[in-house]
Amino acid sequence: MNDISNHSKPWSPSAPPKAGKPLDQGGDPPSLRSQVGPILFLTSIFFLNFLARVIMAPLMPSIEKDLGLSHGGAGSFFFLISVGYFIALTGAGFISSRLTHRKTIVVSAITCGCAILAIALSANLLGISAGLLFLGVASGIYLPSGIAMITSVVSSKHWGKALAIHELAPNLGLIGAPLISEALLSWMTWREVLILLAVICLVAGLAFWRFGRGGKFPGKDPSFGALKILLGERSIWIMIALFSIGVSATMGIYAMLPLYLIVERGMEQRRANTFIALSRVPGIGMSFLAGWATDRFGSRHTLACILLLTGLFTILLGCTVGPWLILIIFLQPMLAGSFFPAGFAALALASPRSVRDTAVSFTIPFAFLVGGGAVPIWIGIMGDAGVFSIGITAVGGMVLTGFFLAFYLKFPDGRKDESAL
Repeated sequence: MNDISNHSKPWSPSAPPKAGKPLDQGGDPPSLRSQVGPILFLTSIFFLNFLARVIMAPLMPSIEKDLGLSHGGAGSFFFLISVGYFIALTGAGFISSRLTHRKTIVVSAITCGCAILAIALSANLLGISAGLLFLGVASGIYLPSGIAMITSVVSSKHWGKALAIHELAPNLGLIGAPLISEALLSWMTWREVLILLAVICLVAGLAFWRFGRGGKFPGKDPSFGALKILLGERSIWIMIALFSIGVSATMGIYAMLPLYLIVERGMEQRRANTFIALSRVPGIGMSFLAGWATDRFGSRHTLACILLLTGLFTILLGCTVGPWLILIIFLQPMLAGSFFPAGFAALALASPRSVRDTAVSFTIPFAFLVGGGAVPIWIGIMGDAGVFSIGITAVGGMVLTGFFLAFYLKFPDGRKDESAL
């Protein structure tokens, strides 16, 4: 899935910077090619940040068995991470405005490592729960600073390409988490897998502190005046609902899909995690197709079509058995992941120009709290009742409501969804 949030723009074409200095210090905008190394370095940090949040899903069957958890208890793991992520993302500006973006990224990577280590070494659920909440906070402060750094090391004419490279990280994380888990679980316990990931995060944070480039400027404190403007926009509330639906169909389903396939559909764990990993690969190409459709048909119509198809295939995911289930495992995430290009385009149109950045920072945390936190708990509770399939089917029904909500979007400032037919 694609993550994005509020970011600073330290350079503007209208005020040419002085030659001989880095872009974030008022210098000439460097070429994209010259900055591929720093961008890939930052993308690797983002990959570890995202992997830390999603690796619990493929590890969950082993964690459940070891700790004697209920399926609802397993779902609460993702809720705790989402609560921490919600808190951090909404308040990330307070931290980056005091530390600078570069130091914020270092703190995020190192504290992610410490949080994962605390989870792995905790002997009871209270310690694990505290570690999960801390992990959500640690990972949540990364995103605004990561995007600010990307836009500080390359010229604005290369931002789209640079951010596309950066956004490979969550997609690779969804693919890599099941494959990495299965490769390591054959000769490690789930706790040892987390310890290894924690060490890698700590090393990456220290390496970025020593070798990372750019980001030596502070972020911006959140604007409460902008928030007040947003609260009065009906379309913003619709976008919060739509993004909650979009995250539910992606992260919410992903979090509990291994348990569903293993416990209710009787699939062997290695096979289930392999299918889940491979099913995320086509989604990378589908995101580009969804972006084209948004430009061609408009964000409103594209969103409605995507949510209609995603809802239907999510319902089928809960109802289908046998060989057809494998096909649905591949089709559902491919369609669900297509939501975000159209979703962010609609959010930009729905937001007054003066508060567009704040709109993203306001919308995404709520969406992750609902879709990435509450939905996994719901599916887990249904699993405890022996009806995992009903839990997933109900999520599909919720996604279908987004088809109707999309047509209620109204864009302020006289702006129209120009590409809509």
